[in-house]
Amino acid sequence: VQLQASGGGLVQAGGSLRLACAGSGRTFTDYVMAWFRQAPGKEREFVGVSMRRGSTTSYADSVKGRFTISRDNAKNTIYLQMNRLEPEDTAVYYCAADRSVILSSVRYVSAYNYWGQGTLVTVSS
Repeated sequence: VQLQASGGGLVQAGGSLRLACAGSGRTFTDYVMAWFRQAPGKEREFVGVSMRRGSTTSYADSVKGRFTISRDNAKNTIYLQMNRLEPEDTAVYYCAADRSVILSSVRYVSAYNYWGQGTLVTVSS
């Protein structure tokens, strides 16, 4: 199983970016797929999740209303649309996947066995 994240870059505050995470090696329809981020000197934190088949999404309070997760099961790809970006959103963004994650555990790094390599998002003020 491999996850490949892309789409990061430099953007001004208030701008938008869309990240993509493409999975390969198996079909991810039945996988929980999530986004996490890690800012310099900080621990990796939960951003949002798409439950199996995209049935439910959930977000961290810090991004709720600004970020949206969608998934294209035919392409084995999950997206993170980020709007109204703030300098505090600067981080390396990681996608993660696992088949066995339950809803109460989606925010924990340890719940996921598969991780992408990360893509850097830098928001300038």
